[in-house]
Amino acid sequence: MRSGAAFLAVGTGLVLHARRAFLRELRQARAAVASARSMPLRPLPPRVAGLDLAAAQLPADRGAAVGGDLYEVIATEHGVRAVIGDVRGHGLAALGTVAAVLGTFRAAAHDEADLEGVLRRLDRALARHVRDREPDPEGPEHFVTVLLLQIAGDGTLHTLNCGHPWPYRLNGTEAEPVSRTEPLPPLGPFPLPPDLPTENPGSLLPGETLVLYTDGVEDARNTEGRFFPLPSVLTEATRAGPLSPQAVLRTVFTQLLDHTTQRPADDVAVLVIHNVGDVVRGATAEKRGAGLHR
Repeated sequence: MRSGAAFLAVGTGLVLHARRAFLRELRQARAAVASARSMPLRPLPPRVAGLDLAAAQLPADRGAAVGGDLYEVIATEHGVRAVIGDVRGHGLAALGTVAAVLGTFRAAAHDEADLEGVLRRLDRALARHVRDREPDPEGPEHFVTVLLLQIAGDGTLHTLNCGHPWPYRLNGTEAEPVSRTEPLPPLGPFPLPPDLPTENPGSLLPGETLVLYTDGVEDARNTEGRFFPLPSVLTEATRAGPLSPQAVLRTVFTQLLDHTTQRPADDVAVLVIHNVGDVVRGATAEKRGAGLHR
């Protein structure tokens, strides 16, 4: 009789444990769906303030609409501002962090006079998000690589980079990184330094193109373990003649999938920005409130 009661108690405990686990997973799934509907990646307009745009992502998880990569481009009174980033992990676990970072960028890009202010807002938003979602100090480490880019009305570039790959500039003959400076650490594990080194890697001239990407692109391997040769792919593309951002994007993803022969092991995102030659006119129009992308 006692053994039957003990068996019943153990069985009841297992059922309750399974039920709690199921409810916890259900809450997480509902939160992820709510975030997906309200915040993360949305289609970019084809043109912002004289810049042609194209962007796409390929989540590592099959069936997922979004992954742990993020990007956005917004025209502001300070110039066109863009962000691209890579959240640690991928799939549903990264979705809330993507939402927190993108939501903050969309507000801070308009509010802050310089990129330093934008980056510090992103850093604080990430810290709040981690504190709210992961109150356990022994929980997994959260971090996000982030590249902030500002394109002034005359094409002048300003950047802040926290652990992210530098973009490539396509000038019609070759593809070169806009900078080779060592980035700051990713957001999350360490506090930002008092002075943030904003870089000025020249200008985006009429006819030139910037290719921003996440490290899942260059880290993608083929069956022999060789990494995807992004620089040579971009160089070949730019030497083939004038290319639209859509054509560059199509070339990268086509050759990437051909290289890996399957879906890459990590999330992949690519953002292409092309100066069609009227950035100054476009930026002036933005100040008058025309064509503002919010």
